[in-house]
Amino acid sequence: MSDSLVDLSWPAARLGEALDALARRSHLPLTASNYPRPPGQVFQSPESLDRWIAQAAHWLGCEAEAVDCPYPDVRGLVERAGPAIARLGGATGPRFLAILDGRTKSLRILTPDHAVVRVAIADVRSVLCLGVEESVAKEVDRVLAETGVPRRRRARVRSALLDQFLVEARVGNVWLLRPPAGSHVLAQARESELPRLLMNLVAAQALGSAFWIGSWWLLGGMTTTGRIDAGWLAAWVFLIVSTALCRLMVSATAGGFAVRVGSLLKRRLLAGVLALGQDEVRRAGIGQFYGQVLESEAIELMGLSGGYLGLAAALELALAVPVLAFGAGGWPHVGLLAATVAATFALGVRYFRARADWTEQRIAMTNDLVERMVGHRTRLAQEPHDARHDDEECALERYLHPSRTLDILGAGLHVLSPRGWLLVGLFGLVPGFVRGDASAEGLAVGLGGVLLAYRALRALAESLEKTAAAVIAWRRVRTLWTAAQRTEPSGSPDFASMPPFENTHAVDRPRLDARTLVYRHGDDHAPVLDRASLGVNDGERILLQGRSGGGKSTLAAVLAGLRVPESGLLLWDGLDRRTLGSATWRRRVALAPQFHENHILMGPLAFNLLMGRAWPPSLADIEEAERVCRNLSLGPLLDRMPAGLMQVVGETGWQLSHGERSRVFLARALLQEADLVILDESFAALDPQTLSDALAYVLERASTLIVVAHP
Repeated sequence: MSDSLVDLSWPAARLGEALDALARRSHLPLTASNYPRPPGQVFQSPESLDRWIAQAAHWLGCEAEAVDCPYPDVRGLVERAGPAIARLGGATGPRFLAILDGRTKSLRILTPDHAVVRVAIADVRSVLCLGVEESVAKEVDRVLAETGVPRRRRARVRSALLDQFLVEARVGNVWLLRPPAGSHVLAQARESELPRLLMNLVAAQALGSAFWIGSWWLLGGMTTTGRIDAGWLAAWVFLIVSTALCRLMVSATAGGFAVRVGSLLKRRLLAGVLALGQDEVRRAGIGQFYGQVLESEAIELMGLSGGYLGLAAALELALAVPVLAFGAGGWPHVGLLAATVAATFALGVRYFRARADWTEQRIAMTNDLVERMVGHRTRLAQEPHDARHDDEECALERYLHPSRTLDILGAGLHVLSPRGWLLVGLFGLVPGFVRGDASAEGLAVGLGGVLLAYRALRALAESLEKTAAAVIAWRRVRTLWTAAQRTEPSGSPDFASMPPFENTHAVDRPRLDARTLVYRHGDDHAPVLDRASLGVNDGERILLQGRSGGGKSTLAAVLAGLRVPESGLLLWDGLDRRTLGSATWRRRVALAPQFHENHILMGPLAFNLLMGRAWPPSLADIEEAERVCRNLSLGPLLDRMPAGLMQVVGETGWQLSHGERSRVFLARALLQEADLVILDESFAALDPQTLSDALAYVLERASTLIVVAHP
């Protein structure tokens, strides 16, 4: 590492200060008044460092995401990384670069004395790739020397050879800082550079409209006066070409703006979905969630296009007012335009109400359809054949009337408003033409204003339609947007680096200590858990039995941190969940929920097994996952799969039996390597011999175990 980068980098002991300073300089929303200090054991392994940086960023009020990329793409990663922290190795221990932002050839770096300096991207890239290049650098240099590549070309050839040799190698040690998904939308918009793109969009649209008006003014003047010379014609061509270029710029900017807004929206809604509690998910059916997914797409597609069209319409209407005022119709012409715009908005309000009614019926049909598809086999077996479609026919009848109303209002909005204005606008030019006091230039300007307003009203009508769809869709997904603001306890970063199975607890108290826990579902008056207490020591095997509905699964979810008790005390090594943080708590306690709450996700079997660990996995992770599967008697399944652990499973992939799914869930919980494993009726679908083998391995693998089962 060059001496210059050493001087610009932060020492390991000041990593927390570097995170805090970088976040504040990048205007990220912070909630903590002081920054954490990393303990020495943080730097003992990459996993500990990842966990500490993530939890320290959460403590400060932002997010830190560890990223890596293929070796050939490292330059692009570094150039677009800021704000980010990059780890640099060295003989004196790890050091860290605080990257503010980057350009084509240089980066802005925040130094330990809080100054901002520029460094070359190539220097940072070479330092990050140093460890990866060591394995092949000598061989590449030998090949270059033997082939006699000229010195002036040697650097480019060496870079190309390294890209080929290391095409599958990955380079990491970079953490991106960004606002949390649930933070204020303005902070996320600023981080995505949306204000800059919006200003560019408005400027390009306004400039294009001005050029278009100028071209009409020149054309009208040349036509009415009959005087066409080369200078005026060249000016007209220049304005036409400039208008086309501005429209191309508008399209490109609007595309980039739409992509970034769509990304922000999806991230926020996904965070909201993941923040929903178990009871909220259980009360909502799959059809309702599917309807919300469809509505979120409507917000992105309709809202963005409707907003852009509304912006364009507003700008063009604003430009049309002075054009009409200076035209042959004068201010009465402007009054006609104002009346037309008011009528368009009134029609838009009626269209909005009709669309809301139509959407209610459509979403109800969608929910019902999805629920019936999920229960199709049950309907075939249980429902009388002659009554199977009665409800669908009634739903279709309720859907037809609002559909007709919506079609009529939609046609009126798109046809009556712009074309009606075209007739009214031309009629406004008639008095001046009949009296003969309107000049040819005034008539040309007035006609240009009419056409400009006609184009604006067409855009306004389409904007009102799309905006209505987006607003109605927003009502459906607003709960998910709001749910993203929920925050789980971040915990102190001091506990993020504690490895599992570390015996730090006192001998005279349980490892997991639950005292007088109270929990009730929603607004239920009777609590499911009423002053429940439990202590779990290292190495204990606990069998939790009871009647159905007695609260066994609820207690398991509370102990695992998936549900928050209404009152009571829940401690791990004497520390509560708020102190440890949700992520650290779930690394300590792993839960395999009941079968109906546990799922096989669409993807490789390895992903379903290693969800609680890093992805993509290392070779050691894959080998351990296969070993656990074979010990749970899943060896015959792996031998049948053509791709082994990389076989795609799920609804449209390889189908797993009930018992195979149960053992995959068992393996998933065991592979999390938690201190305490809770299995909620995980053995119910296994035959006696498979159950005996699986239970023996679970008892051997899990250091501390709670099994929930019926008597």
